[in-house]
Amino acid sequence: MTFNSWEFLIFYPITLLLYFLLPKKWSRISLLFMSAIFYLAWNYKLIVLIMFTTAVSYFCARIIEKTEKKAVKKLCLVVTLIACLGVLFFFKYYNFLAETLGWAIKAAGGGTYDFTLNLVLPVGISFYTFQTLSYAIDVYRGTEKVEKDFALYCLFVTFFPQLVAGPIERPGNLIPQLREKNKLTAENARAGLWKMGVGFFKKIVVADLVAGYVNSVFNSPESATGFGVVIASMLFAVQIYCDFSGYTDIAIGCSRVMGIRLMKNFDRPYTSQTIKEFWNRWHISLSTWLRDYLYFPLGGSRCSKSRHMFNIFIVFLASGIWHGANWTFVLWGILHGIYRIVGELTYPLREKLWAKLGVDTKSAPIVILRRLNTFALVCFSWVFFRANSLSDLGVLLSKLFTSWGSLPETISAMGLGVAAIIVTVLSIIVLDEFDILTSREDSALSVCTRGRISTVWCVWAVAVAWIMLLSVGGASSFIYFQF
Repeated sequence: MTFNSWEFLIFYPITLLLYFLLPKKWSRISLLFMSAIFYLAWNYKLIVLIMFTTAVSYFCARIIEKTEKKAVKKLCLVVTLIACLGVLFFFKYYNFLAETLGWAIKAAGGGTYDFTLNLVLPVGISFYTFQTLSYAIDVYRGTEKVEKDFALYCLFVTFFPQLVAGPIERPGNLIPQLREKNKLTAENARAGLWKMGVGFFKKIVVADLVAGYVNSVFNSPESATGFGVVIASMLFAVQIYCDFSGYTDIAIGCSRVMGIRLMKNFDRPYTSQTIKEFWNRWHISLSTWLRDYLYFPLGGSRCSKSRHMFNIFIVFLASGIWHGANWTFVLWGILHGIYRIVGELTYPLREKLWAKLGVDTKSAPIVILRRLNTFALVCFSWVFFRANSLSDLGVLLSKLFTSWGSLPETISAMGLGVAAIIVTVLSIIVLDEFDILTSREDSALSVCTRGRISTVWCVWAVAVAWIMLLSVGGASSFIYFQF
């Protein structure tokens, strides 16, 4: 079941009715039950895995809180890490490692071997694994009290809006909200439906619009040109942002209608002036998770410069691995790690150079130049992310140096007519305005969702979005479902 499906159009109103009409105790149970149905709709067999990691992290956390022995605490934390990460690595990375091993043996002249297994990647496993880990680690650190209500903890892990593709919530934010029962209010309904409408706009009007142009290049790299790779990478930057942030907006909106506030996951990342700023604005829940549970434990910046650079590299390597079992993702993470390290090492020199030249770094031309430079670096990295394989990546990169072709012919081959270009540009402009409004929620509500009548219009907007999607293009999957 996806947000952009007829099933969800039926599922969501029923979930709301049960949540608001039932007494507090039963409303929480109903929310857990409906979240289970939401996940079972994907593959009912995989519920065993999510319940396994949930149970292990819950009971190990209970033992951590009760015992005074540090050795036992550490043992329970290690058990949780092994159980949760073990499931993640087996189902997500085993075949990747098996294929790599087979390739290495063949390259060494040892024959052909197939160690792969017929495994199904559990949907949302990367997201809910990180949530269970954050809970166990926080309890171990003493920064989070153990949750004694097992059903409530299960709801924290399986809460349907953010179960499949985040945001990756922290127990300190989500569990207290799930413990309470909220009343239906006009403000929450307007704010939530508005957010859902923005999310559907991003997905339907923008992401799905440019997907075909992106696929025409990345799915046929041999016939691509240098111009095609550049245009496709820029369009993919738009596609992946609108697709992923669109999902996040819908998830946040679904929750907000129930009075539950999920964390912000995007903050206009393509307006960033540096790669560091980009990662403070892009997939914020993952960036902050890696910062708090990997970067800081490694030593952060409170160490030697060489160790600091190493810590940065490890974090981005982990980010690449987290995104998928493919060497393209690993290289994508490494590339961003190199960006960050070079940026850190050259920062003092660049600042001295600007000062010596008497350049105001806050002036509009410099700000625009920095934004364009950062966007160009990000777009180049998206080539690594989007490439289907290492061989495709090699072909695509070679096109940037050997075969630029003709720009008009490239545009024509991609199917980018004048109308398509105009619609794409206008959609991006409208999208940016949406993001500005949603970044200032109070302003957005006062301007766009004032009064009772606005609630009706919000409902209609979401309904029309669903109908447009399902009648025109069908229920296309969100990109981050594969992670």
